[in-house]
Amino acid sequence: MASVRSFDCDVLVIGGGIVGLSTAYALTRSAPGTRVTVLEKEAGPARHQTGRNSGVIHSGIYYRPGSLKARFAVRGAAEMVKFCAEYGIDHRVTGKLIVATGRDELPRLHALVQRGRENGIPVRELGAAQIGEYEPEVRGLAAIHVGTTGICDYRAVAAQLARAADADVRYGEEVAAIDRRPWGVAVRTVAGTVVRARALVNCAGLHCDRVARLAGDDPKMRIVPFRGEYYDLARPDLVRGLVYPVPDPAFPFLGVHLTRGVDGGVHVGPNAVPALAREGYSWSVVRPAELAATLRWPGSWRIARRHWRYGAGELHRSLSRRAFTEAVRRLLPQVTEDDLRPAPAGVRAQAVLRDGTLVDDFLIREAPRTVHVLNAPSPAATASLPIGREVARRVLASLAGETTARARP
Repeated sequence: MASVRSFDCDVLVIGGGIVGLSTAYALTRSAPGTRVTVLEKEAGPARHQTGRNSGVIHSGIYYRPGSLKARFAVRGAAEMVKFCAEYGIDHRVTGKLIVATGRDELPRLHALVQRGRENGIPVRELGAAQIGEYEPEVRGLAAIHVGTTGICDYRAVAAQLARAADADVRYGEEVAAIDRRPWGVAVRTVAGTVVRARALVNCAGLHCDRVARLAGDDPKMRIVPFRGEYYDLARPDLVRGLVYPVPDPAFPFLGVHLTRGVDGGVHVGPNAVPALAREGYSWSVVRPAELAATLRWPGSWRIARRHWRYGAGELHRSLSRRAFTEAVRRLLPQVTEDDLRPAPAGVRAQAVLRDGTLVDDFLIREAPRTVHVLNAPSPAATASLPIGREVARRVLASLAGETTARARP
């Protein structure tokens, strides 16, 4: 690629999901006049993680105090409600129940109460008899009610961010090559378009590690895709709002839960099974090169050895509707197999380190003229506005540093 210093924009963002679009929005809000271009390979925004999740505005109760997830989710939940209200996007603050169905879950439930309070989240503890005040058909030994949880339409949020950002958002432009030089960054797309920028932001989600390597950086992690399968509940009247199990703290997955969406339907799921492609939304979608790359990563095998029992259970629930139903019946005893109707799946872009560690916080790394967002699964949609501001702050600081360096005698 040519190395001329003629820039098409100041900051080029790769990825038109909610994090990439929030970053573009934050850049143009915090530094008016900054020229921003967004490249998205799909024909529109939010086609993958953003548009294929439960639609929950998470409270931040699950996340380690002081972590990016905790701070950004708590702040982001309030900001997301305000954003939706400002732009007329369908949303509701419903609250949710986290329900313990076995005695072994009670210590973890009590730990969540403490964590919620440390994160500044209002939590009400409930006995078995009080669960019915919120969810008459749900059964459990104890529960907590988290009042700040809500639901919204994240596809609509992403589309609004694209409209509200004073940016050039280009769809159908998949990145093929990145040439980073001391003077800036040049990106070529599959269609042959070349965009030159002073700085690059990688918000490529399921493909963020690949984009980092295209830029010449070693991300020291790989995205291992986990498919989350959903059902729609044929009798939505069984559930009033949001009902969650007590999660296993060893995993960044929240377990099969019940979510009444903004459309009035109740979504059941997701589980978490290995996907055979980065965008493997069913068992029939297999991309050999992507699967081989996952299998070559040492962390994938270390996860499998360490957590094979958990994985076997998730696979069983994926392949057996009866097993999936039994998992749901722990919370909602009236559910039958006939109540569960298959719904579109999602894929979680989970960063995994070489030693098999599942990265449990948002992961943002900087390189010359580049900011990489390398782990932004749930609750990234909830936290997208604070994440966007943080990424914008980092890239603008790098550009300011460059300007200062040039000005020195």
